[in-house]
Amino acid sequence: MIPFLAAVWGCGAALPFVALVRRISAAERLRKLTPRRVRRGRIARAVDTMLARVARCSPVRTVGRVVRAPARSRRDRRRDDEMARQVAVAVDLVGVGVAAGHTPYLAVQLGARWSPPVIARELDAAVRACAIGQSFDDALRDMGRRSPAARCLADVLRTSARLGSPAAPALARLASELRADLRRRAEARARTVPVRLCFPLVGCILPAFALLTVVPAVVAGIRP
Repeated sequence: MIPFLAAVWGCGAALPFVALVRRISAAERLRKLTPRRVRRGRIARAVDTMLARVARCSPVRTVGRVVRAPARSRRDRRRDDEMARQVAVAVDLVGVGVAAGHTPYLAVQLGARWSPPVIARELDAAVRACAIGQSFDDALRDMGRRSPAARCLADVLRTSARLGSPAAPALARLASELRADLRRRAEARARTVPVRLCFPLVGCILPAFALLTVVPAVVAGIRP
């Protein structure tokens, strides 16, 4: 009787393990029957899903934004500085054209021909808009909306056209203001040079100085 009960108890205890072995063997056979490309695709989708979940986590997103913020700030600052320089050149060219006796439209056309590339595209767009029938005032207004940096030039020309006042003195004042702004930007960048020099000084020059001066003295003192 006791061996029979032991056999029944052993069979009952072994049933979960038998079911587990069957599931594992079935999964193994299915894996062997599945093409390798399909398996790789499933693995790739699983990895992409995991990375997407990690990326959606707020701490990871916050850290990513903090890390990318300085690079984005430097990129935006460089773009603004470059656009300010190009607008200053365009204002000078348009002012020279107006002072030489051209109308504001012809002066803008001259600026579109000889200005730096970014502001030249904006001026050329205004000239082409006038060529297809748009008024000069509306073309300048649209240029100011497309490019906020060129809005000062557009406002000066629009004000001169509406009031009938000479545009050359206003363009000369605008050019002097833009050059002063460029000088202020350059001075602000120059003030950051000592701070930027601290990193190579601490990371490169001071360790080299220690290796060349302190370390030989310490080694000479340790030797008998």
